[in-house]
Amino acid sequence: MKKQLTFIFVLLGFASAAIAQTEKPEGLLPVDQFASKLKAQAIPQLIDARSAEEFALNHIPDAVNFNLQTEGYETLVKGISKSKPVFVYSIANGRSVALAKDLRSKGFNEVYVLDSGIGAWTGAGNPLYTTAKKGLTLAEYNSILTSNKLVLVDIGSKYCGSCKKVKPILETLRKEHGDALKIIEIELEESPSLIASLKTVSSFPYLILYKQGEIVLKRPGLSELKAELDTKLVASK
Repeated sequence: MKKQLTFIFVLLGFASAAIAQTEKPEGLLPVDQFASKLKAQAIPQLIDARSAEEFALNHIPDAVNFNLQTEGYETLVKGISKSKPVFVYSIANGRSVALAKDLRSKGFNEVYVLDSGIGAWTGAGNPLYTTAKKGLTLAEYNSILTSNKLVLVDIGSKYCGSCKKVKPILETLRKEHGDALKIIEIELEESPSLIASLKTVSSFPYLILYKQGEIVLKRPGLSELKAELDTKLVASK
């Protein structure tokens, strides 16, 4: 009996751990809700938790830039009002969730995190400060679609860790399909206006597969990416 009870408690422990791992981080909001709450603030407390290098290239207007590793972090935090909402974002959810958690531990009760970060923000067509001068235009993009039967578009950022993992998959596809598959790589740092105009990108990385100008696959993330692309490419030939 004792052994059975022990086994049950062990199973319950594993189940609780699994649930904890899949729980949504506190304060995580989809882009539309985040934007709505942010807009309601006369003077928003908006923090970009990316690196200074990333921030210099692009950021949400009115944001200030610091994260847990920033020199003078504690002093910067003291400059934020605890009586007003705080909004945090990064390139995905890692740095922003970590910063939000630390702010809550310091007594900030209302902290919101932008789910899927600046990729979701830009993809939804929201305002973005950028130093990009000239990237791929929508007209050029559409021209590529009409000039090639199969086009695979990879959208992301050069600072995105998951985006870098897509590159070997693209190289494999280039070897496997040759000229039959046109591959375009679009980065936030170069073509933010194009990403915004597509109105479909929900996070980085984001892949879109076109056949004769029509979308046959669009999806975020890496999970099962190669297998899904292979299936769609075979069906599209």
